[in-house]
Amino acid sequence: MSPRLELALQNGLSLSQPLTVIGPAPDHNLSALPADAQVVQPFKPFHDHFAAQGFDTVPEADAPCKDAIVFLPRAKALARAMIQRACSRAAGVVVVDGAKTDGVDSILKDVRKRVDVEGPLSKAHGKIFWFQADASAFEDWAAPVAQMVGGFHTAPGVFSADGIDPASAMLLKSLPSKLGARVADLGAGWGFLSADVLKRDDVKSLHLVEADQTALTCARKNAPDQRARFYWADAVTWTAPETIDTVVMNPPFHTSRNADPTLGQGFIVSAARNLTRNGTLWMVANRHLPYETTLNEHFAQVTEIAGDNRFKVLQASRPRR
Repeated sequence: MSPRLELALQNGLSLSQPLTVIGPAPDHNLSALPADAQVVQPFKPFHDHFAAQGFDTVPEADAPCKDAIVFLPRAKALARAMIQRACSRAAGVVVVDGAKTDGVDSILKDVRKRVDVEGPLSKAHGKIFWFQADASAFEDWAAPVAQMVGGFHTAPGVFSADGIDPASAMLLKSLPSKLGARVADLGAGWGFLSADVLKRDDVKSLHLVEADQTALTCARKNAPDQRARFYWADAVTWTAPETIDTVVMNPPFHTSRNADPTLGQGFIVSAARNLTRNGTLWMVANRHLPYETTLNEHFAQVTEIAGDNRFKVLQASRPRR
């Protein structure tokens, strides 16, 4: 079991069913929890991880529960919204577990101003605490019904929730006026690139692939077009229902605080696999990320189209089979 949760259960915490677990990552070991505990995880790879372990795993909370466990994310607005959501559903205890690097001390301080807290207990560079659920005490922590950035719908915790990502903006400026009939946006986020792609008359179908269900919900609002098709999926393993002429993407390079270039490399391989023989990939990446080797392994031609000291826009064509 996750070390802090195990410590809490040894020091006065008692959990009742039905139990909901909100936001766990694969490094959170839930093996000692009841098998019928509901896991709420909107990020598809993490969702699939817990579903494979036999948990009832859903992208969004959908039923009342007795007790709830919240594993804190890095984004403070999302952390508050998750605690509010837990309090609105739970009739008993709400448990909050988080690393110091994820702001658990700040959240604990804020929660203590509203309710009586039991614990907290410290272990493994983090803290865990719990309190009696009180929906009215956290009403103002609810996620906004409509969060807008530059005319686009976003949500707490999604990538670039508070502003248009400068790398995506650079890629958008570099895209040609014609992209081809069948386009895919891998890692589409809340749909910034896709909304612009859909302004092109030559585009007949646009496939938006996004692992974060919350971001995909925003994308549906930002790209309300009959040509758009939406997929809650891991872009690394996604297979298009038709061959693709063009892929656009700003791939992620971490799922935690540590950079992981293999994520972007997986996106490149997926793009090459889904493109037609004469297809083209347009991507943007942080300047320091070593993607050129993978691009040259999977495409016949690779060119840097634009860039600055922070980002680079790369065009790759004619995928190798």
